[in-house]
Amino acid sequence: MSERLRPRDLAILAAESPTTPMHNATVEVFDPGESGFDHDRLVELIADRIAFVPRYRQRLQTVPGRLANPAWVDDENFDLGYHVRRSALPRPGTMDQLRELVARIASRPLDRSRPLWECYFVEGLAGGRFALLAKSHQILVDGRETVDIGQVLLDTSPDRSALGHDDAWQPRRAAGPVATAVTAVTDTLESPRTLWSTTRANAESLGRQASATGARVTEVASALAGRGPVHSTPVHRKLSQQRRFVTVRTELSDYRAVREAHGGTVNDVILATLAGGLRGWLMTRAESMSGLRAIKAFVPMSVIDDELEATSLGSQVTGHLVNLPISEASPVVRLHQVSYDLKAHRDNGRNVSARRLSGIAGFAPTTFHALGSRLAAAELRRGFHMSITNVPGPQFPLYADGARMLETYPVHPLLPDHPLAIGVTSYDGGVFYGITADRDAVPDADVLGQCVLEALEELKDSAADSRPRAPRGRGATSTRTTEGKEPT
Repeated sequence: MSERLRPRDLAILAAESPTTPMHNATVEVFDPGESGFDHDRLVELIADRIAFVPRYRQRLQTVPGRLANPAWVDDENFDLGYHVRRSALPRPGTMDQLRELVARIASRPLDRSRPLWECYFVEGLAGGRFALLAKSHQILVDGRETVDIGQVLLDTSPDRSALGHDDAWQPRRAAGPVATAVTAVTDTLESPRTLWSTTRANAESLGRQASATGARVTEVASALAGRGPVHSTPVHRKLSQQRRFVTVRTELSDYRAVREAHGGTVNDVILATLAGGLRGWLMTRAESMSGLRAIKAFVPMSVIDDELEATSLGSQVTGHLVNLPISEASPVVRLHQVSYDLKAHRDNGRNVSARRLSGIAGFAPTTFHALGSRLAAAELRRGFHMSITNVPGPQFPLYADGARMLETYPVHPLLPDHPLAIGVTSYDGGVFYGITADRDAVPDADVLGQCVLEALEELKDSAADSRPRAPRGRGATSTRTTEGKEPT
């Protein structure tokens, strides 16, 4: 029996369009040091590790007449050189230039006739640094059969680890159209689940096509009548085919200081920072906030729940709706409101600690971000304004064949009519924001990035103001010693 796409994966494929390519990406900045890391070394490293993600050498094979869902088959013409590409910035390249390059690459859909991933070696960054941009389709990374390739490329030491995987891969020959159709009929007869899956997928696909056709008819009719499109909030806009990408680098110690002063968790502080950043950004715009008092964010979280789909990462992922209080002027009140909103999730006993997540083998944030965006796409009917995925990573340096990773930024896909998506990764003492925005709907995405920094400064100032002042005389030394302890 062939390994066929599940209904959820087929729904993701059906939702993809030129304005909503459904792939995740991660851009990482490295210091090569004395490693001499270059494009050829990247090709060699991926060739050494790709056996751990076998689906990265498979492509989709459709079935004539939709007799069954498409199946994964080995790519007989697999060409690693096609997938691992080389690019360069004009030296000395800036982060602005890198972000522009990432935005252009993130805007382009993947070729469905090949394995659904690409990796770019970007040289020319100032200071001799380089960047890696890995891009994988959502259906490729499900956390169950396949993790993101970024999870297996990094080591905890400058020396490349010998992972001991004997790779003697030879592609299995794919069947022709007639044989594919016969196999599909056989699978359907042997498995009622396959029949049910195929019927459901075809019905859902036809329903989506009818819905899309109806939406286009309504749009044309409105245009002929002189009526423009109706958008309920500034964070709900029709998408173009192009993206913007903004990065924000902050320090984990700042979030810990705010947590120590006001309570809650580091995750609470990050979400409160985003609430303040979104508030500041909306206030800079000339348009009305349309009575929007809160932004409803879909926040995927890791839990232990046997009723959810299992993953190979030791936990499951579920979604929580969080109201980001953008109408609240006080940064401290915003933090307490976010903490209260998430208290029920923490109190149910299913949540997974950040320490446990950051201890998963390899660089797991790339996989968790992919799972988070998959879940957001599946839960779009819940009516949220944007998705925000925050994943804790290891608090020590990682290396790609001797080159030290300095920064890591997630690049999340945009959902239909959702012009903003935000991913956050903590790593080696830093907290890194990747803001994906539609190029036309959010031309001021860089302003949002600056507003996030200003919102964090507000919280830092509030933490400093709430710190008890040292009494004059003998007590001063004692107070400084207490404040210098590492928060738990």
